[in-house]
Amino acid sequence: MELTETQYIPNDFYQQDQPAHIIQSDAEAIQIAKELAKVFKVEAAKRDHERRLPLNEIQQYSQSGLWGITIPKQFGGAGVSYKTLVEVVKIISSADSSLGQIAQNHWAFIEHIRLDASDEQQRFFFSEILNGRRLGNAFSEKGSKTVADLTTTIDFHSDHAVINGQKFFATGALLAHWIPVVAVNDGKPYAALVPQHSEGLNIINDWSGFGQRTTASGTVLLDNVRVDLKYIVPIHQAFERPTAAGAISQIIQSAVDAGIARGAIDETIEYVRQHSRPWIDSGLEKATQDPYTIANIGELKIKARAAEAVLDLAALAIDVALLNPTEETVSEASLLTAESKVLTTEIAILAANKLFELAGTRSTLSELNLDRHWRNARTHTLHDPVRWKLNIVGNYYLNDVLPPRHAWN
Repeated sequence: MELTETQYIPNDFYQQDQPAHIIQSDAEAIQIAKELAKVFKVEAAKRDHERRLPLNEIQQYSQSGLWGITIPKQFGGAGVSYKTLVEVVKIISSADSSLGQIAQNHWAFIEHIRLDASDEQQRFFFSEILNGRRLGNAFSEKGSKTVADLTTTIDFHSDHAVINGQKFFATGALLAHWIPVVAVNDGKPYAALVPQHSEGLNIINDWSGFGQRTTASGTVLLDNVRVDLKYIVPIHQAFERPTAAGAISQIIQSAVDAGIARGAIDETIEYVRQHSRPWIDSGLEKATQDPYTIANIGELKIKARAAEAVLDLAALAIDVALLNPTEETVSEASLLTAESKVLTTEIAILAANKLFELAGTRSTLSELNLDRHWRNARTHTLHDPVRWKLNIVGNYYLNDVLPPRHAWN
């Protein structure tokens, strides 16, 4: 594994003294998320400023049991609703959106294990996750014609497979115990869960984005990486039939953006209360008395509530689609999720912009690092173009065209 001195990860980082806590209910999941968010917020700005990977925080996060809350009850998990998962992601992302994003692909891949893995694979990997093991991400590549045109290959042999290729945007791979690598064979995508430190696997923390700085969303190199067949899942099957896999992947992205908006609005209110001055022409004693500032805060809160309400509707639609996966239920989940993505994108960027407008010039001081909210919003909302979400929704209602089936819908 190639790392610079400033990116050093201790050898014992991937080891655990004890199994993770197992959460029993939706209410417990939300309560634990709130407790963790208080801890994660303390040094969030400093971690971002220093591009310091959240090693201790990630350990706390996965050991808390939150990474296993969507595992079905028959496998020992809490099997929480997607409305609960969305709330957990919002809570964590409001404190540190990098932490919110790092777990996104972990939860998304749990659904692929549920949908496409064998019973033996489900038992094994769900047990691993409940014990605190983290899944990373080596899905996307850069430089291809589209995000779905993959060049990483997987060649099957009698008792193993061999992977060759290069990945980017590999959020959390450096911090994971298992890295699901998406590779193609005969035009079909498979996911090979590669153990951390496998021979031929090289993870480079070269993510230089101006936002989401501590997600370790860099490069994964795969040079003749050998993988046992029992660690390979035929994920192409999830999109050959109606499933909520795409909507699940997308709704977690929307929840991160909603969390960014929450965090930015909270920071704005706190700064205006404590530091902002009333404008000279207002004749007021406090900035909090400014009618224009009051109206802007009201606008932000209303738009945030609306975005989160649609997000909750999408989560409820996903739960319905999981129980009864048909073209109709899956399309409803995809459409509502697309609507939520538009609205959470808009409020995240608006809230991050309004922070400086309402807080004033001093809020731009680099030592405060309040610009991380805008940088994170602008970076993360690029994950999927909202102009195409508008197209999907409009095409459905105008022309009765169902949303395409893939991980970006």
